[in-house]
Amino acid sequence: MTENRQVIIASLPQESLGVSDFEVRSVPLAQPGEGELLCETVALTVGAGQRAGLQGSASYAGAPRTGIVMGGTGVARVKESRAPGFSAGDLVVGPTGWQEYACGPAKGWQIVDDELDPAHHLGVLGTNGLTAYFGLLEIGKPAAGETVVVSAGAGSVGHLVGQIARIRGSRVVGVTGSSAKCDLLVDELGFDAAVNYKESNFRDLFKSATPDRIDVYFDNTGGDILGSALFRMNAHGRIVCCGAVSQYDTKNPGAGPRGVPGLLVNNRVRMEGFLIFDYASRFDVGRRQLRDWLKTGELVEKRTEFSGLGHAPEAFVALLSGRTTGTTIVRVSE
Repeated sequence: MTENRQVIIASLPQESLGVSDFEVRSVPLAQPGEGELLCETVALTVGAGQRAGLQGSASYAGAPRTGIVMGGTGVARVKESRAPGFSAGDLVVGPTGWQEYACGPAKGWQIVDDELDPAHHLGVLGTNGLTAYFGLLEIGKPAAGETVVVSAGAGSVGHLVGQIARIRGSRVVGVTGSSAKCDLLVDELGFDAAVNYKESNFRDLFKSATPDRIDVYFDNTGGDILGSALFRMNAHGRIVCCGAVSQYDTKNPGAGPRGVPGLLVNNRVRMEGFLIFDYASRFDVGRRQLRDWLKTGELVEKRTEFSGLGHAPEAFVALLSGRTTGTTIVRVSE
């Protein structure tokens, strides 16, 4: 254990992201200083929001630049601790980045349950699950019998949003990009309906799937799907703005949807964005509820997994092209 393999950002994509935008390098393994940890990455998660960071449209990520380790969250095993509260062998979640070993300040790392599959801490019990939980329940506030629509319905956040809405007694419609994903949402995850946005008659299918219109729209995509939802909103409906994946993987993001703000005003629709960090003080509350639903089987987590650090760029490209389902995970070590 003298070297650390890392995936670095080799170039900032001008059009769609490619595997060639990354390089794998080996560097000497760093040693922790006072107050620091040395952690071995077990698994890392890949999310669409990371593409916004490379695009420069995610203000919280800072300005994108090359020659550095690709950032990201992972679950890791503490190999050496020089920080109080952490011991060698602890399972932790934190800013691993795309590398085999992460070395740095203990701040930002959290010890997690070692009895579960570590990948759960990156999906349903991690940022994805918490985003679904707080975004839907705190901003969308769905009620029993209301219609909830979620775009990117088979994605890392969307497939959890739909299930939580179903648990709360809402009628759930998912929008996704293939017939197979539509079948998964309805047959495996309990959605009431699902619509493939790539169908030529999408607008007609969308209208048929929402006969009582839409009370809560959880938006992960922006673009044309958001535009379609705006025209289907009920009076006093709520739009939860979580992401805009349709606008990330390009240098020319599309214009905003037609009808804003007129449709919002006429139908008294509330449209609100959020960052999951806003709810950091209540993460434990959300995790407890998500864990309970997971144990009872009311909530099912779907994942697409890749094996080996070197496959992280491939996983990222697959995610952005719609070839993954649920949370995208890269297993780095046992």
